[in-house]
Amino acid sequence: MSVPHILVTGSTRGIGAAIVPALEAKGARVVGHGRNDGAGVIGADLSKAGAADALWDRALAALDGRIDVLVNNAGVFEAVAVDAPADEWQAAWGRTMQINLQASADLCRRAVLHFREQGRGGRIVNIASRAAYRGDSPAHWHYAASKAGMVGMTKSIARGFAREEILAFAVCPGFVMTGMADEYLASRGGDKLLADIPLGRVAMPDEIASIAAYLALEAPASMTGAVLDANGASFVR
Repeated sequence: MSVPHILVTGSTRGIGAAIVPALEAKGARVVGHGRNDGAGVIGADLSKAGAADALWDRALAALDGRIDVLVNNAGVFEAVAVDAPADEWQAAWGRTMQINLQASADLCRRAVLHFREQGRGGRIVNIASRAAYRGDSPAHWHYAASKAGMVGMTKSIARGFAREEILAFAVCPGFVMTGMADEYLASRGGDKLLADIPLGRVAMPDEIASIAAYLALEAPASMTGAVLDANGASFVR
């Protein structure tokens, strides 16, 4: 089997920074994405319309014209109060939806079209969130809505393209020990939130990375459409 070629978004920190080495350890060739160009990283500001398509084109060139797996991990988690001014509220929703959902959708579209053109199938792994099912804080409706949209998109891709060997999976972590979650945990009273997690701790990035790598490279085709939870039993479906 040829070496899998993989694009991972949001690869410069947190979960994404753990996913890349997890994939490489399994023999994959990975191109990452961040805000700026760097070693093995293609810079793209996914808050901008069209940035996802440009990222795909550059990643495809860097991977010699073939991508086998897309891992959509890039996202933002930014608060906006329900009583914020309307323009501030709408801007926060627009930015979150653009980065977390629209850019992911644009990349999924390009992946599906590419997999079809190659005639060999492919895989999409979307990093969603527990919030897709449980909801989130009063200041994070938009985050929960964007991740629920990502789960719905994943299931739609799985159902729509399984016969073409185009597989789609989602991972729904709860809190993960990343910079994005640390500040939130502190602001909401970390000990109190931890008490809501039966496991007694948040997940580590390498735990989520191991799930993503499994879905990207090893999960059987019959699992397409699966949504895997990793939240320490804080939300059990």
